[in-house]
Amino acid sequence: MTDDKIVSADRVVAADAATIFALIADPAQQPRWDGNDNLAEAAPGQRVRAVGDVFTMTNTNQAIRENHVVEFVEGRLIAWRPSEVGKPEPGHLWRWELEPLADGRTSVRHTYDWTQLSDERRIERARRTTSEALASSIERLAALAEA
Repeated sequence: MTDDKIVSADRVVAADAATIFALIADPAQQPRWDGNDNLAEAAPGQRVRAVGDVFTMTNTNQAIRENHVVEFVEGRLIAWRPSEVGKPEPGHLWRWELEPLADGRTSVRHTYDWTQLSDERRIERARRTTSEALASSIERLAALAEA
């Protein structure tokens, strides 16, 4: 059963897709809107531009993660698979999808997919990632984009 291994949240944000996407695609901005309160910092200058890009992030527990971009459409879609530095990706994925709407608004969907997670040590934490936590990220992102 994979349905319980894919969680998502969505809402309409009163900002254009380009503004929202700029906050998502720049890893240095991610700790500002992370609803899981898991991200501490990322070095500036890592703006994602294509599938195959890799950006690094330091988590609040000081662990450094490489994030391998596996889906990318400028202004519309970005997804990455995190891994420990220099190690294979354990199989979970974070995805953001943006759909421009009328009047400069944007439909935002945030998804966490752990259907391919192979690292048993990460499964309990994966289960704790809820649609409410994803919605919290969208809310924080909306507050920044709408300001």
